[in-house]
Amino acid sequence: MDFELKSFSPEQAALLAADALLVLVPDASSGTPLPGALTVLIAEATQRGDLEAGVGKVLSCYRVEGVKAPRLVLVRAGDGKPAAVRKAVSAGMAVLKQPGIKKLGLLLSLLGNDTDGVSVAMQACAEASYSYTTTKPSAKARALQLVVVGVSQVAAARSGFDEGKALVTGVEWAKEWANRPANHATPSMLADAARKLGRKPGIKTEVLGPRQVAALGMGAFMAVAKGSIEPLRFITLHYSGAAKSSAPVVLVGKGITFDTGGISIKPAAEMDEMKFDMGGAASVLGTFAALAELRPAINVVGLIPTCENMPDGQAVKPGDVVTSMSGQTIEILNTDAEGRLILCDALTYAARFKPRSVIDIATLTGACVIALGAVRSGLFSTRDDLATALQQAGEASLDPCWRMPLDDEYAEGLKSNFADMGNVAGRAGGSITAAKFLQKFTADLPWAHLDIAGTAWKSGTAKGSTGRPVPLLMHYLMDEASRSTAAASDKPTKKAAGKRARKA
Repeated sequence: MDFELKSFSPEQAALLAADALLVLVPDASSGTPLPGALTVLIAEATQRGDLEAGVGKVLSCYRVEGVKAPRLVLVRAGDGKPAAVRKAVSAGMAVLKQPGIKKLGLLLSLLGNDTDGVSVAMQACAEASYSYTTTKPSAKARALQLVVVGVSQVAAARSGFDEGKALVTGVEWAKEWANRPANHATPSMLADAARKLGRKPGIKTEVLGPRQVAALGMGAFMAVAKGSIEPLRFITLHYSGAAKSSAPVVLVGKGITFDTGGISIKPAAEMDEMKFDMGGAASVLGTFAALAELRPAINVVGLIPTCENMPDGQAVKPGDVVTSMSGQTIEILNTDAEGRLILCDALTYAARFKPRSVIDIATLTGACVIALGAVRSGLFSTRDDLATALQQAGEASLDPCWRMPLDDEYAEGLKSNFADMGNVAGRAGGSITAAKFLQKFTADLPWAHLDIAGTAWKSGTAKGSTGRPVPLLMHYLMDEASRSTAAASDKPTKKAAGKRARKA
């Protein structure tokens, strides 16, 4: 699926050769309509009540005189802000699900500020037309091949357009790997996907196997992998967009490619959805795919510890004590609390990069689903500035999160008589105690944890990956790149500083 950005008026849009034309119409009237088939139609439909006010209200037309595209859909976009644009495009695309639509015109130039909604409009088009086909030959592949986005001024909309293209690429990378069944997305296959990303501009990939991980002393990670015949992999991705001296952001993605719960085995109902337990890893892969497209001026490291959690004769048992890479010992009271065990060793490893921030992303706890549902991801952080930046990125990208507490009292339940800590602390505040466990391995790192158990996938008839939180992560990284660039431009050069010193 591809996108094209063009500057055209409603009158020019009416002449676009396409299979369908989707026109976003603001609720507020702009006064006397300009002459032209589209604007006259909108005015008449509004006057007669056929195009109601309200975001997502749709009027579908066929073979309208003066409009070249055979299918025309008018959809209300409210105040034209990004959230309304996303809802409007989704409503319009629901009407345009015919297999014959290969080229679509998407007109945004009637909106008061059409530049703000370009990226989300493109993402909504991709979301509505997405089709998973890798292991389903009978599924109909995406018919839509090209979306021509019409705006008032191409130059003003270019950055949003570029961002939208990158995010569509990144989200669909994340969806692809999260949607694959576990036998088509083993740790080795995930490593191959990372190697493929390593062939893109600015990205390098390194993959470690069991021997190298053992040499690093990652006892917690190794313990989880013991019950599976699939060998673990530890994946490192490097995106270099800034000077080598610039400290990187480190993203750590939980990569449990299937989670039975281990010896503490899960109930059978909906266990198939545990293929999504590598949603954090998928989001890191997707973020790197987007980085390769957008090329921001920032350095990013991606760490993905990946394995299966299976219950064979070698599997770790409740009550076993393991030694993490940090040297801290852990009593494994519940083998189904495995994500935190692979993440804790990856967080210890992250410190070697001397990062500007470390963000782990994990489908970690059912407790977070109970707390926040499927709307917001859970955010935990030891740094107010980092938490604020992530919250703002979530709001701006329409991929929101919500900050949760990290009071020291929540860690009381992690105490153990036989190790430095247990890996669970009971049901109460489960998402918080899981975060408190991870915090023990972050020392003085500027660290944040995103629990995406409620947002990484959908269940029921719409079952499938959402690709979240790729938009949030990319928005945060772009903001960080902008802040770094601004700080560098404000910093005086050595030569200039020397001149000032001599004058003094």
